[in-house]
Amino acid sequence: MTPTPLQGTLFIAGHRGLAGSAILRACASRPGLRPLTRTRQELDLLDPAAVQRFFQAEKPDFVVLAAAKVGGIHANRTFPVDFLLHNLQIQNNVIPAAHAAGVKKLLFLGSSCIYPKLAPQPIPESALLTGPLEPTNDAYALAKIAGIRLCQAYRQQYGASFISAMPTNLYGPGDNFHPEHSHVLPALIRKFHEAKSRGDSHVTLWGSGTPRREFLHSDDLAEACLLLLEKYDAPDPVNVGCGEDVTIAELAALVRQATGFAGEIRWDTSMPDGTPRKLLDITRISSLGWRPHIPLDQGIASACRWFLEHASR
Repeated sequence: MTPTPLQGTLFIAGHRGLAGSAILRACASRPGLRPLTRTRQELDLLDPAAVQRFFQAEKPDFVVLAAAKVGGIHANRTFPVDFLLHNLQIQNNVIPAAHAAGVKKLLFLGSSCIYPKLAPQPIPESALLTGPLEPTNDAYALAKIAGIRLCQAYRQQYGASFISAMPTNLYGPGDNFHPEHSHVLPALIRKFHEAKSRGDSHVTLWGSGTPRREFLHSDDLAEACLLLLEKYDAPDPVNVGCGEDVTIAELAALVRQATGFAGEIRWDTSMPDGTPRKLLDITRISSLGWRPHIPLDQGIASACRWFLEHASR
């Protein structure tokens, strides 16, 4: 694979989100790369005509498609139409417009939830479409699978340098801490912080605490994305994770320690656990020379500080 010099403009679709904001920060370490951003008010990615006008006017050299409608189990179960349609519309607007504008390289960010519920562990990229999806978020997963296939189709039909990356569970500055629509780690941070503030004797969490999950700091993902733009050019998606997982109970214990909550943790086993285990095989991206640098306990501590300084207000 011939390295792609990152010289020129990089449009970060979704620069205010968890992944996009981290990629924007990482651009500071690439002096030849000029980030290009638009807020939702400036550019509605659900509007195909607006997206086409933007790409024809700006003609960015590179694109990272990090914009998406995301959420945890509760949100995915409650709003499957929104998760399917909104993500399909964003992808179907941005990817064709980028090709029509002559973008040199596009990176589509998918999700580890694209893999079958009972995939082999660690999950290799080859596990895609080999079994049924986790039903609690299959609408979101199907949209992301369609995005991967669309990038592959543009490579196949037009020779476009469009690639895909599949991040594991992300966390970090700018995360969504909404009590109903957030992912597990920011939801735990908020829940434990509020319980401590109220002086509660216990916190009740969904499920059994036994499922295993992998967590990656968004700044580590950002470095992986820029490396993939530089060094990777193939149709197969690339997993981006840390190569280690923890149980939800172990995660809760880390968050309890970081927030200083002294009470008991109780488990509501009437609520769903989701996929039993989800650990990504990161052999492919590791072969490119990438590895994560932020340990989980340190990352959780910094995420708690960010929450106290920003989101808790």
